[in-house]
Amino acid sequence: MASLLILNGTLVNENQIFESDILIKDGLIEKIDKDLSHMNADQTIDAAGKHIIPGLIDDQVHFREPGLTHKAEIYTESRAAVAGGITSFMEMPNTVPNTLTQELLQDKYDIAARNSLANYSFYMGASNDNLDEVLKTDPKNICGVKVFMGSSTGNMLVDNQKTLKAIFANSPTLIATHCESEPVIRANTAKARELFGENVPMDQHPVIRNEEACYASSSFAVGLAREKGARLHILHISTAKELALFDTGIPLKDKKITAEACVHHLWFSDEDYAEKGSFIKWNPAVKKATDRHQILQAVINDRIDVIATDHAPHTLEEKQNSYFKAPSGGPLVQHCLPALLDMYHQGKISLEKIVEKSSHAVATLFEVDQRGYLREGYHADIAIVNLSSPWEVNRSNVLSKCGWSPFEGHEFKSAVTHTIVSGNLVYEGGKLIEGTTGQRLAFDR
Repeated sequence: MASLLILNGTLVNENQIFESDILIKDGLIEKIDKDLSHMNADQTIDAAGKHIIPGLIDDQVHFREPGLTHKAEIYTESRAAVAGGITSFMEMPNTVPNTLTQELLQDKYDIAARNSLANYSFYMGASNDNLDEVLKTDPKNICGVKVFMGSSTGNMLVDNQKTLKAIFANSPTLIATHCESEPVIRANTAKARELFGENVPMDQHPVIRNEEACYASSSFAVGLAREKGARLHILHISTAKELALFDTGIPLKDKKITAEACVHHLWFSDEDYAEKGSFIKWNPAVKKATDRHQILQAVINDRIDVIATDHAPHTLEEKQNSYFKAPSGGPLVQHCLPALLDMYHQGKISLEKIVEKSSHAVATLFEVDQRGYLREGYHADIAIVNLSSPWEVNRSNVLSKCGWSPFEGHEFKSAVTHTIVSGNLVYEGGKLIEGTTGQRLAFDR
């Protein structure tokens, strides 16, 4: 493995911003110091005028393989991820077939080992009838168990109360949940059909999948976790009301119940449906501007613990449909970091907080072994960004297989210039450098 020397950069790491160089050898950060220009390395990057951050760890993506590869593949989406400064991802089990056995889980690891440019981990999926398989999960090499407590793909809606209680009481690792109440959604859907027939406007999505649907499910999950002593992580919080369910003022390492915010809930609001339509149709729905504001404040004050993408691509043909036919989800891994850096330019969030919530805290929350920080001895997962390098998103520069983005037409102020994955330079100057693969994440549990 080639050695790499990064000179003259500005590091953003562990709540500090400072000038330093970094020496990388054998895939690890060997030295962080102010003057390493005398050191020998196979390759040198001059990062003058740029910021160096730990690569992002995305704890929620849907890369669609196996079974849905007309939408995306681990190969294509990992390319988009590293172009966006994401060096590690944790991928969801609602592929086809659903990842409900240890054998199917291993199949995904085998695909990633061959094809992923980024580091990777995969969730074990839970259903109403696979508890025995869930309990076989090894917490040291699996990121977590995923439970859909809301509408889902295939056999993955877990609504059997006995099964839920058994999972929460016995899961060998962290439980990550999608929380929306299916009965509330069904009732709201029936009301929408009464009003609009099959031609439901897209702006009714946050009315159908409303605050009540989210809170009813997430509050139930929190109550069950407290009852059973489970380690619970609730994904993609979309309402201000849910924030009261989570604690602040407690060190992350001591929290039993944690929460995630996604970049689309920090960026868009219901005012954007008129322009974006199905391109911002996600589950849970993008809701009011007041929800967006309070979710961001909860990120800043540590009530919400991490930022992720919920990257979930569909084809243009699939998305350009009427309300009930257009699937929920969209591609986000390539544009998450640029969007967060735009929010920094807008004075909404600091660079230190972006790094904390998208790298440090994810590593701490999931107990990822030796990643998520710029530290000597840690794996060299690094993104280098130019804060003053504007570029416009268009379909010609979207790397996700689906070929579109909800950010199309937006000019970001900052750009990722280099991405290093486990010591390998995989992205530089707008070009992917292939020939190496990421590593399977390990967990210090």
